[in-house]
Amino acid sequence: MNGILNVLKPPGMTSHDVVYFVRRETGIKKVGHTGTLDPEAAGVLPVCIGKATKAAQYLTDKNKKYRANIKFGVTTETQDKYGKIIKQVSVPDIEENIIKELIDGFKGKILQTPPMYSAIKYKGKKLYQYALEGETVDVKSRYIDIFDINVIDKINRDEFILDILCSKGTYIRTLCNDIGEKSGYGAHMSQLVRLESSPFHIEDSITLEEIQLSMRNKNFKDILNPTDSLFLDLNKVSIKKSAENSAINGNPVYAAGIEDDINNYENGTFIRLYIDEKFIALGIIEYDDSNNRNYIKIKTLFI
Repeated sequence: MNGILNVLKPPGMTSHDVVYFVRRETGIKKVGHTGTLDPEAAGVLPVCIGKATKAAQYLTDKNKKYRANIKFGVTTETQDKYGKIIKQVSVPDIEENIIKELIDGFKGKILQTPPMYSAIKYKGKKLYQYALEGETVDVKSRYIDIFDINVIDKINRDEFILDILCSKGTYIRTLCNDIGEKSGYGAHMSQLVRLESSPFHIEDSITLEEIQLSMRNKNFKDILNPTDSLFLDLNKVSIKKSAENSAINGNPVYAAGIEDDINNYENGTFIRLYIDEKFIALGIIEYDDSNNRNYIKIKTLFI
């Protein structure tokens, strides 16, 4: 059984807890998650089943959308509400238009320093392990993309709800912390929900209870998204039945074994490959200099 579950992760569970839950309920051993969510965060957590676990490397590159609460006036060690308070100041009743002007400065490509309380590794050891031991390391800053950020609501005088569309590798609690620093009041992330891990959306996600129900009703396949749903933005190319063995053995596929014309594709173009309408692999267009022709190089097989 292969496919992807769009799981609605509840707060209080780690991403690995969700994987363990799916393994236990389904009896399937080959299960893996993509795009780790912090234990207290909720929202979309794509979980790959069977051969679809090979797609995890591509899912992590997808854009993400979050809904976060930012509370001004309190700065914490972990940049969320669970950490030790390191600074607290009085905050006036902040007008929404002030926050809108403030967050506009964080749109686009920005430099972000990952938090010490994170699972990023430094010399083979996770940063949060250093933090728990009272050590600090020189964490390298990196560029991320904030494609859009908007104020959705004002909860009270010092807390707002933001929607954030961003690239992979973005730490939303760090973004909230940095916005707070720029405001002069300090801030932390008080709540987080992942609304989207492209192409999966929260309105289509399934709860853990629904997974259990599907197993009892023996319709688990019905809640699985097909593996190729991840790659619908790529062009579809069909391989002839005569070239099937060559393709599934990872060999190059030339024009004689391809239903479609690949000469219009640029060298290096990723494509999704099918045989008799069955998704089999991701491929990449390459050019054979010695024979002056294009061919398909099999990148990742899913059968």
